[in-house]
Amino acid sequence: MQLNSIKPAGGAKHAKRRVGRGIGSGLGKTAGRGHKGQKSRAGGYHKVGFEGGQMPLQRRLPKRGFKSHQLQFNGEVTLGQLQKLGVNEVDVLVLKQAGLVGQLVRNVKVVKTGELTLAVVLKGIGATAGARQVIEAAGGSLAA
Repeated sequence: MQLNSIKPAGGAKHAKRRVGRGIGSGLGKTAGRGHKGQKSRAGGYHKVGFEGGQMPLQRRLPKRGFKSHQLQFNGEVTLGQLQKLGVNEVDVLVLKQAGLVGQLVRNVKVVKTGELTLAVVLKGIGATAGARQVIEAAGGSLAA
């Protein structure tokens, strides 16, 4: 291979559409803009969602829902993830280093998903009622 023989892949390059260049081009006269109206004119366009002055859909519908900004500080870990981690003492710092929770997380809770056979001691981590039973059955505990 030499620099003068390198070519782009087939179909990667195509000619730019040249509008308004006569009838024979197929895009002459109105240049693909149709007849009259705001969209046919130079500089004539509108923002996304504009409905010609009618009350836009996003303003006709009621506002719904709320997402708390505190959610970014809460994390969730499954029993299966604790099993894979394979550590006897688990706290928030260990989970952050393992990448199981985000760096902003302050409160972590263990949920009952997956299996746990390791005796795990949780420090500063909460657990759901079902997860607590599984952890204690495996010989682990929850320290405050």
